Amino acid sequence: MKRTVLFQILVLTQLAVCAQRDCRTAEYRTQIMDKYPGVAQRAAAIEAFTKSLGQARNYITNGTSAVGVSSGPIMIPVVVHVLYNNSSQNISDAQVHAQIDILNQDYQRLNADTVKTAPEFRPVAASCGFRFELARIDTLGYATTGIVRRHTGISAFDINDHIKFSSMGGDDAWDRDRYLNIWVGNLTGGILGYSSVVGGPSANDGVVIAYTAFGTGGTSQAPFNKGRTATHEIGHWLNLIHTWGDSDCGDDLVSDTPPQQTSDRGCPSGVVLSCNNAPLGNMYANFMDFTNDECMNLFTAGQRDRMQALFAPGGERYPLLSSNVLTATPLASPTSATVQSDTGGDPVLVLYPNPATSQVTVRLTGSTVLGTSVEIYNQVGLKVMTASLTQETTDLNISSLTRGIYFLKVSDGKSGHVSRFLKM
Repeated sequence: MKRTVLFQILVLTQLAVCAQRDCRTAEYRTQIMDKYPGVAQRAAAIEAFTKSLGQARNYITNGTSAVGVSSGPIMIPVVVHVLYNNSSQNISDAQVHAQIDILNQDYQRLNADTVKTAPEFRPVAASCGFRFELARIDTLGYATTGIVRRHTGISAFDINDHIKFSSMGGDDAWDRDRYLNIWVGNLTGGILGYSSVVGGPSANDGVVIAYTAFGTGGTSQAPFNKGRTATHEIGHWLNLIHTWGDSDCGDDLVSDTPPQQTSDRGCPSGVVLSCNNAPLGNMYANFMDFTNDECMNLFTAGQRDRMQALFAPGGERYPLLSSNVLTATPLASPTSATVQSDTGGDPVLVLYPNPATSQVTVRLTGSTVLGTSVEIYNQVGLKVMTASLTQETTDLNISSLTRGIYFLKVSDGKSGHVSRFLKM
């Protein structure tokens, strides 16, 4: 009987641990600063810039003139990289779109649960003036849904950033000056998510979210099934700190969030006092605390100003205001490439599929195939692959090539033909 009771206690304890929010941004920040010494100096410069602005709202620009939040939201183009080891982790488009909707509600204070905000905190609750949309144009100028899916041999990712690199089983970041990168996958040890460091390496920039804590429905699991993990991590990406300042009664560098001793968990109620913060108590409904999704419902005006400071001229995220990946006309996306013979007769080279992922097929007709050489060059003219054709149709393995535009040249010693293809 004692063993049964002990087992039940252990199970309940483990379930409680698994049901707690686990954001690893603070740990990741230390890791990155240890690995890249220059990041600490850059982060300090960003902090000094933020403080110099004071109230940042009047410094935001749209590229031509100073505007405030009332002139329209700050647009954030998003690309979601879905990494799945099995089909159950390959979240649906509907789940991605649900998450985008939640971000727009939470960051513009349009979320239905604002009615739950405690009366004492309603005066400082604020719309942050951000709007998120899935990108419509990819890094090469072609149309995109803003959702990239990659099968991975990695069963679960840690905070080592392997999820952000194709060479490590993840998917490479898109240009951080034009996109917010969100990686969704299976994370180890109950980690719900983490964010890059503002001012950190560009290849690492973005947020990582567990597929069980992303969006609503589908694979999302209570109590983190209302999309608030992404709201929280993007807050970090926009330079917010946990409300307890990541230390005992620490400083989150925001004036209108009360001090608190440490994180709040679950769904507290009433006034929770700590760090001499009477009469208000902890702001446990703040998106930057650790409470359950259903118990979060606000950002403050001070947090809004801190986030917007990144978009002032000279701010770390100012280039995003010039991103055109939501508005520009995409290039025509090729489905195959055909090159005519020199005499204008039948095609001598057919290349497909285009875009390609791991393999491209070369079909050569109207020419002597035996001994024909194939050379592949990257965008800067560097030869990255060579092969020799021995039959009319040949499959080339291009899985080792990084994503980008390449030029394939075939030559039989008398004439040559070049075709362009896109490696995804």
